[in-house]
Amino acid sequence: MERAEAEAIYDSGRERCVEVILELAGAVERLEERIRRLEEQLRKDSRNSSAPPSEDPPKTRAERRAEARRKAKLWARDQGQRKQGGQPGHEGSGRKLRPEDQLDEVVDHYPQACRGCGRAFTDDERRPRRRFGRHQVAELPELAIIYSEHRSHRLSCPACGARTTALLPDAIGSSSFGPNLQAAIVTLTARNRISRRDMSELALDLFGLGVATGAVDAICQRAALALEGPHAALCASVLGAPALGVDETGWFTAAAARTLWTAVTERAAIFRVAEDRHRDRLEELIGKDFGGILGSDRWWAY
Repeated sequence: MERAEAEAIYDSGRERCVEVILELAGAVERLEERIRRLEEQLRKDSRNSSAPPSEDPPKTRAERRAEARRKAKLWARDQGQRKQGGQPGHEGSGRKLRPEDQLDEVVDHYPQACRGCGRAFTDDERRPRRRFGRHQVAELPELAIIYSEHRSHRLSCPACGARTTALLPDAIGSSSFGPNLQAAIVTLTARNRISRRDMSELALDLFGLGVATGAVDAICQRAALALEGPHAALCASVLGAPALGVDETGWFTAAAARTLWTAVTERAAIFRVAEDRHRDRLEELIGKDFGGILGSDRWWAY
């Protein structure tokens, strides 16, 4: 802010000055909270978080020697006296509190009476203070299935007397389950590898909805047919990329050993479960002409 702009705000009156001060104070609080979160991220390494050691920042020789001396002193001091669990001064690893702008609800709780003399607090005294305890709870909203009935009415034509019955829209289809519910079932069975039988039980436990194992399988089959076109387009996009990465790893399907093959680009990836890791499976994934691109600039293996 330039001096001339600040003087103009001052000349505009007391209310405008107060508004600007409050805006600046709010901006400062948001920036301080952001700085605090960034500093917490910088302090994280493989010892106090789930980050792998390869992501730790490099240390100088002096820092490594100082850390080794500190560990030696702690070991000598605590030998035979160190208790199990977190030590004094150790920063806890509990859940971090979410910032206030990411909360959906804030509930204030006030004491009913003074713990010293027992005097009850009045409603006017139960007001927010600058310092307060914070305890956050994550909860799912109540899940309930919405049942809709679509009625096909029949009308008689006053001109010719023919009777015509309404047709259901194509978006409804013949299934008894809506698209969102079917998408949830497909995601849990395909992405999370939940069996048809377990999915039937899970739908009853989570949604209170009875779905037979045959209905779960029919939903998955319809989803597979609907995704044939997008899947083919995705495969063509990946295999036609100027650079392609290929990898394979162990996999299990119905307790049988399998191999999971993948071909990836910078923007997409395709996966295929095969019986083994032989050359024929690689041909099935990227085509029989892959031999012509081995050693070229458009193929590499992890």
